[in-house]
Amino acid sequence: MTQKSVELRVDFVTGAVAHRLKFGGGRGQDIAKAMGLRAGKTPSIVDATAGLGRDSFLLASLGAQVTLIERSATMHALLADGMERAMLEGGQFRDIINRMTLLKGDAKDLIPELAAEAILIDPMHPPRNKSALVKRELRQVRDIVGTDEDAADLVKVALKHARNRVVLKWPAKADAIAGLQKCSHQINGKTTRYDGFMVG
Repeated sequence: MTQKSVELRVDFVTGAVAHRLKFGGGRGQDIAKAMGLRAGKTPSIVDATAGLGRDSFLLASLGAQVTLIERSATMHALLADGMERAMLEGGQFRDIINRMTLLKGDAKDLIPELAAEAILIDPMHPPRNKSALVKRELRQVRDIVGTDEDAADLVKVALKHARNRVVLKWPAKADAIAGLQKCSHQINGKTTRYDGFMVG
């Protein structure tokens, strides 16, 4: 494991994740709306590019059963460690982690077996022109997982197998990924947009 990956830590109990859990706005948040969480409806979700697990944790905190897929062995180990520490914290953290299932492998291979209602795909985003704006933590993640050049292929697999929707999380001002069909709708935030593809 490199020094860069050692510095990185998945933490669901303190910091930004805990703050978002407490003050984030519940199902009114863009990602919750994008994934189809609304009154009386809580879909099963696959997070096909789990990364630091923050979106999965948020969705699980809102009641969703979430399957996280991570193909990087290093990132998978960091996620497993973070989930174990949150479980040991007990209380609501244990309840949330109990709704999260972590798988290791390539999402393109695993998605056909999972029959998810909704699939979230958050590939590594294209580098910004001003690299200083990219948080150190995200640079570390990029060092570990690479550039996700097969993102379009992953979306296409997800579109074949999701029962309800596929959501692509992407920078608000970035061009669409080449080779994909036009999305059904978008939810636009300040820095992030969610391209929704309704299927089934």
